[in-house]
Amino acid sequence: MQVPQDEEDLAGQPWYHGPLSREKAEALLQQDGDFLVRASRSRGGHPVISCRWRGTTLHFEVFCVALRPRPGRPTALFQLEDEQFSSMPALVHSYVTGQRPLSRATGAVASRPVTRQGPLQRSFSEDTLMDSPARIEHFRARKWSNSQPADLEHVRWSGEDHSGPGASTMPVSALPRTGSDPVLLKVPALLGTIADSLRASDGQLHAKAPTKPFRTPSLALPDASGRPPTYCELVPQVPSAQGTRPGQRCPEPEAPWWEAQEEEEEEDRCFTRPQAEVSFCPPDNPSCLLGPRNRPLEPEVLHTLRGLFLEHHPGSTALHLLLVDCQAAGLLGVTKVQRVAMGVASGLELLTLPHGHRLRLELLERHEALALAGALVVLGCTGPLEERAAALRGLVELALALRPGAAGDLPGLAAVMGALLMPQVSRLERTWRQFRRSHTQAALAFEQELKPLMRSLDESTGPCDPGVVALPHVAPAVRLLEGEELPGPLDESGELLLRALHRARRVARDAPKFREAAAGRLRGFRPNPELREALTTGFVRRLLWGSRGAGAPRAERLEKFQRVLSVLSQRLEPDC
Repeated sequence: MQVPQDEEDLAGQPWYHGPLSREKAEALLQQDGDFLVRASRSRGGHPVISCRWRGTTLHFEVFCVALRPRPGRPTALFQLEDEQFSSMPALVHSYVTGQRPLSRATGAVASRPVTRQGPLQRSFSEDTLMDSPARIEHFRARKWSNSQPADLEHVRWSGEDHSGPGASTMPVSALPRTGSDPVLLKVPALLGTIADSLRASDGQLHAKAPTKPFRTPSLALPDASGRPPTYCELVPQVPSAQGTRPGQRCPEPEAPWWEAQEEEEEEDRCFTRPQAEVSFCPPDNPSCLLGPRNRPLEPEVLHTLRGLFLEHHPGSTALHLLLVDCQAAGLLGVTKVQRVAMGVASGLELLTLPHGHRLRLELLERHEALALAGALVVLGCTGPLEERAAALRGLVELALALRPGAAGDLPGLAAVMGALLMPQVSRLERTWRQFRRSHTQAALAFEQELKPLMRSLDESTGPCDPGVVALPHVAPAVRLLEGEELPGPLDESGELLLRALHRARRVARDAPKFREAAAGRLRGFRPNPELREALTTGFVRRLLWGSRGAGAPRAERLEKFQRVLSVLSQRLEPDC
């Protein structure tokens, strides 16, 4: 067994209390923000963060994903919801120093550690990383394979064998292992220990036994030649359609969260009344592009963003925007806690319900903030006329990459078109004239394809099939449900209302198909962290209004920035 470094060992952390019961942990936490980390006996020794928040003590289990040992890579990954860390100290440090909520549903923030009294006998790395993957096996029913030669009995420990008096204290990794033993996780042990445990019937010549394949049909790998599928023992690949339960541990996460198939809802699950509104906007984490107290439209940040967007072609930027839009709309990355809280499985269903008020406001603010930022791309070009024309071309190319049949991100398309059709941008006659002269193809696509497409989407008659659309256009229904008037002639307002409601019902019905389509477009995509952050609602809000102004009322912020854009537009092309 490889002993981890001191900084990676929980035994040296003052906030780690080792095996501690829930009742004792609650007695130690007195004020809001107090927290400690303990090893839960009921969870097989897995780490649990106990935190007091708003007068109650909450317990958050940290999922530990053991990895196959490789040089230069951690032996396990730790995570609460989405982000993964190579060690528990790194996870705790990130959440405490950044004042990030331990979960989006509760908003609990851990700020003050409760130190333990006295040293620990064993470190977390020995108790959890080595023993817990095997110890938790008895918590779930497991069907053992009957492929042992001569039908010999498998060597295993049951729950009674653990807890009974006089139980053996020999570590799990030292158990003798036969050639066809089903081993889900092979943890490296001391060389001498393994060598002593080998038997002549194992047929193993090396000191380290190879990892045996899973005894499940899910590991049958298709062969392009048409031959029957075979089991691959060297590189086990678990299909993403099979979700991993919290009690189980897969050898290695092969795909990011947006590629994994969402956990299917149980058909016989009873409906539970939603207790609170759900937000899909990530918390305001420390930014790698903005300082903790940034001012609006800082020139250095704008210069960095310009270079960042120039490094990516429109197709890549469109996929980044699709990823962030899907998370903001609750189409991808929805946790089980959020599904239980909102009573449905997707944000596309939630926005049509009365308790989707918060989500609808977030979607409206995101659309408006992205449109303002897109207009700033053009109006912020104070150089030559050709520079502004090139900015228009870049927005048009991005809109073409977002349209149906391409990325299929219709909310992103609506935000980009909102920037191009904004009055402060539309009035720049010399800029548009130069754009048509220098970039004729893009100008024709804007006039003949994008503008009619956007008009049909606003009238709820545009494309909405999951085959060509990954994220549908829901702005008309959202505005209608929030009491805003729909644009259009007064004599057609009733027809527009009915079409918007019918489209919203269809979107909610086809939410699983849209989720599948979005995951398919993002399969194999590896986003740039900085560009992904630059497209989030929180970042755009802080960029436009600063860290202080971002907390002002939405209507007041929009009105002030509209005046800023009007001033910039007048400076670029004054009225004759």
